[in-house]
Amino acid sequence: MVSSPDIPSPRARPRFELLTLGDELLLGLTANSHLAFIGRELSRRGVELARNVTVGDAADTIAAEVRASWASADVVILTGGLGPTCDDRTREVVAAVLGEELVFDPAIEHAIAERFARFGRAMTPNNRKQAFKFARGEVLPNPNGTAPGLWFTSDRKALVLLPGPPHELHPMFTEQVLPRLARLGLLAAREPYVQFRTAGVGESLFETKLQPLFDRYGDGLNVGFCAHLGAVDVRLGATDGRLDLERLERLTAGCERLLGEDFVCYGHDSLAKVCADLLRAREKKLAVAEAATGGMLAAALTEICGAGKFFAGGVVCCSNDAKIQLLGVPECLLKQHGAVSAECAVALATGAAEIFGADYAVAITGATAAGSTAPWGHSPQGADPAGNGSAQENPVGTMFLALHAPHGVWSKKISHPGPRPAARERAVNAALDWLRRELVRAPASARSPREDSALRA
Repeated sequence: MVSSPDIPSPRARPRFELLTLGDELLLGLTANSHLAFIGRELSRRGVELARNVTVGDAADTIAAEVRASWASADVVILTGGLGPTCDDRTREVVAAVLGEELVFDPAIEHAIAERFARFGRAMTPNNRKQAFKFARGEVLPNPNGTAPGLWFTSDRKALVLLPGPPHELHPMFTEQVLPRLARLGLLAAREPYVQFRTAGVGESLFETKLQPLFDRYGDGLNVGFCAHLGAVDVRLGATDGRLDLERLERLTAGCERLLGEDFVCYGHDSLAKVCADLLRAREKKLAVAEAATGGMLAAALTEICGAGKFFAGGVVCCSNDAKIQLLGVPECLLKQHGAVSAECAVALATGAAEIFGADYAVAITGATAAGSTAPWGHSPQGADPAGNGSAQENPVGTMFLALHAPHGVWSKKISHPGPRPAARERAVNAALDWLRRELVRAPASARSPREDSALRA
């Protein structure tokens, strides 16, 4: 254990810096998701990252950035470069910068060998490199990989080394690093702001609608907007400490009343999570049919723990044959109206509800150039051989959504020309938001007996 003089002292605003290491990040071969994850997790505990630098694998570059961060920050977090190969230099470079001795730990080597044995493989000699730790530091066990994390404190500063793979880093950070930082008094119990999420309102219109409410609080209110595809997050904080969290929460409640159904939730829950909670509360099941989004809607729902309690299942049916055979869409309907049509969307949603025995069903079909070689954003001339209708009637980016509920079925048309990934994500968010609104205003007959009792109480 590190002696008490080396433990960081609590500070009102400790400075946190993040160094993300690896040539693959700079080359764009791997997405740098660590900044988003670590920044988000820290912000929810009252901390804002002061700096993030992405560094390649060159030892001198790593050393220079570590030296700069160690001189200016209270907490320095490094990700990557702890593996067994020759380009993994983080451990050795940091030890040299700190003047700290690296010592071999047989317990780490034993844990690595056991992990290889569980997969029926023999540990190669270069993996022994991962069994070294700082002489005055501590080891952060890695149950999902071979490279352990390292924890080091000195001069009232803390330094954390974490492996690069997200499936290893995320649980280590939330289960080990955050609790340690909290025990040292470097984290707050909650965010220093109040956040709420909205949908169906553009960022500029949203600000215009709420600005009169914000103006009542003058310069003491800090308003931050974060626009997503079809949704906007709003953060309300205090610039000078005159607005405490209780007043900020009252302001947020006023925003909720003003926005009505456009207000999604407090905090950070996704649209899928909000819909899941509403479905569970009503004891209802949902099914989906996707002809344009390739399973993105189903994936958003199944990312939620316990999805089987509210999600009956889904079908991805890009071809007309799949629509006919899997969901019972009439062939004559496709010939008359095309696959990209309100009629097809309704048939898909109805078929999904019937096949899965679901109370609600959502369908998405759209002009994604299916059946042709035309890229997203460019439509072939004339009729689409996949039966999607003409390019003039349904230009690429046209989507039809359908919602099947216990008391009816409806469709709507949306248009989001532009890059294919953005249009698909917008369609998923639009479908989830439509479902959310329908669940919120569902008639009493669509609610469960349990929910009706809660509402009467």
